[in-house]
Amino acid sequence: MRLDKYLKVSRLIKRRTLANEACDAGRIKINDKTAKASAQVAEGDVIEIGFGNRLVKVRVTAIKETTKKDEATDMFEYI
Repeated sequence: MRLDKYLKVSRLIKRRTLANEACDAGRIKINDKTAKASAQVAEGDVIEIGFGNRLVKVRVTAIKETTKKDEATDMFEYI
């Protein structure tokens, strides 16, 4: 699954356009490498997202095309 879509479906970032902008700005890394929005995400990958001065680090536990709001947190775990 594309990184920007994963971030939106898992609700780590609210909109796909914001996920694209964050990738273009270099604020998102997959396994310690700066990632583009089109990068593929797989289970077990570690994603780092820079929100201003805060860093969020998560491990991908599941990949789903769609999910409900309360099930979205099952797609990742905070590190």
